[in-house]
Amino acid sequence: MSQQPEPSVRRGRGRPRDPAVDQRITAAAAELMLLRGFDNTTVDDVAAKAGVGKATVYRRWPSKEDLALAAITELFANEFPEPDTGTIRGDVEESITRLVEFVNTEQGAAFLRMIIAESIRDPRIAALYRESTERSEQRARRTLERAIERGEVRPDINMDLAIQWISGLMASRAISGRPMPRLDEVPSYVEWVLHGISVR
Repeated sequence: MSQQPEPSVRRGRGRPRDPAVDQRITAAAAELMLLRGFDNTTVDDVAAKAGVGKATVYRRWPSKEDLALAAITELFANEFPEPDTGTIRGDVEESITRLVEFVNTEQGAAFLRMIIAESIRDPRIAALYRESTERSEQRARRTLERAIERGEVRPDINMDLAIQWISGLMASRAISGRPMPRLDEVPSYVEWVLHGISVR
């Protein structure tokens, strides 16, 4: 009996994208931009670090700007968790300590400098920065609202000022090249915040 030919399988156009390759490329781009900045990072360098061809990168991201946006989006995925220690002092101390620890790492300081510079260059990255900042501020608002319900914090405080001052301090020091706050300064920052918001 003659063997019937196997039915042909219709294939999609091109091979499906491999998420592992995508992640490897964006991780390489993020690392290089943190070290060198956007202008000094090339697609050739990213491809070499990720172990892929330049064409593989361009098939996924048509321009270096698109690749930078994808890489920075991935960096923003790692955000600080919301503190909930049961007291406003504990929450404020935990929040400030995490932030100060981050900006005193080589990667943290580089990230802050890069994101400020890239936000000025590309409005899409500025939008990412704004969205991340707004999520962080919303977590801080919930922290303050819980403290108000516990009777630890006055309900008439200026929440924007209480929340935004620390990020403004970090940004100012990053732009001016001044040293970041140190861990041994955290208690004084905590006292400064509590003095301004606590019930008297």
